[in-house]
Amino acid sequence: MKPKYSLAEINSFSEEKFVEVFGSTFEHSPWVAEITWDQRPFTDLDDLHRKLCLTVQKAGKEQRLALICAHPDLVGRAALAGTLTQASSSEQASAGLDKLTPEEISAFQANNNEYREKFGFPFVICARLNKKEAILQGFRTRLKSSRSEEMQTALEEIGKIAYLRLRDLIDVDYGSQT
Repeated sequence: MKPKYSLAEINSFSEEKFVEVFGSTFEHSPWVAEITWDQRPFTDLDDLHRKLCLTVQKAGKEQRLALICAHPDLVGRAALAGTLTQASSSEQASAGLDKLTPEEISAFQANNNEYREKFGFPFVICARLNKKEAILQGFRTRLKSSRSEEMQTALEEIGKIAYLRLRDLIDVDYGSQT
């Protein structure tokens, strides 16, 4: 289990330490933490999250697309090979995606392929807030969207994922103390 940090500790982190702790909050995208570090002090968990998400929003379209593409397919090759990040593996497991039948695995893979073919990036959903049935329904619903709508939805889901990852790292009992 990762240590939890107080807000006072976070606000005193060097840039290197801040990126070390929060660089994986946004999947394989430490640039978000690097850019946000100098916006300290953070007043609470929500303030830190808001500033990190604002960094993403201000990034160029290509950088936002790269952030989306940094996310693994649900029940994709990395999951089946056991090469997901610890956070992604745990998140997929919380949705029950580690206990699928062969038919369910095929359904996820078919949906992943259809989604990637249509939009050019992976389907991103906050697995910790969903179960496998809701995720499969999400594919069906979101495949009807436009590419720009899906980019926005993916970034919103990434924000949810990041919030939960931050909550795992920050001692919210002390989060409002600076």
